[in-house]
Amino acid sequence: MVITISREYGAGGRSVAAALSKRLGIEYYDIDFVRLTAKVSGYSEEDIRREGEDMNRRSKWINQLLDNMSSYTSSYDAIYQAQREVVVSLAKKPCIIVGRCSNIILASEKIPSFDVFLYADKAYKMKRAAELNENGEMDLGKYVERRDHLRRTYYKAYTKHEMGDYRDYDICLNTGVIGIDQSVDILEQILKPMFA
Repeated sequence: MVITISREYGAGGRSVAAALSKRLGIEYYDIDFVRLTAKVSGYSEEDIRREGEDMNRRSKWINQLLDNMSSYTSSYDAIYQAQREVVVSLAKKPCIIVGRCSNIILASEKIPSFDVFLYADKAYKMKRAAELNENGEMDLGKYVERRDHLRRTYYKAYTKHEMGDYRDYDICLNTGVIGIDQSVDILEQILKPMFA
């Protein structure tokens, strides 16, 4: 069984994956995923971090336009294909994969997975984002909105699905209401029997 965790920015995807990984005794891939994709794709880790889950509308439009040219492959497409290979390869053993359209990739490959979506209200996500301190000079609220927008655009571009649509997940949890620890408790209760 592979567990996928899709998430809004600041909803605690990495924290939930790390805690659940310890409780279930299986690996999780989030930051390590960047390193693995860099090996497969030949792109730098910085390129993967920048283009591996984020895409703005302008980039999406240019990408679609240029994809119609038979000899063109964008860096976004090449990185996505490398990430797809990594997701399928990791799914050969039980693990947790954070993001990277992994729920849809595994479904398209007919590989069983338990798919989780984590979300929260803006105030909660801003609080967590402040702890992460990744916004640089950008207003925190705008940064959270931008990261969510970039993730949604990327997800839609490569899956043709809307991120957060409950039909693509086995469970959706509001970490802003439930909390990280309680979310992990709920997931452990559901998943522990599958790993026994």
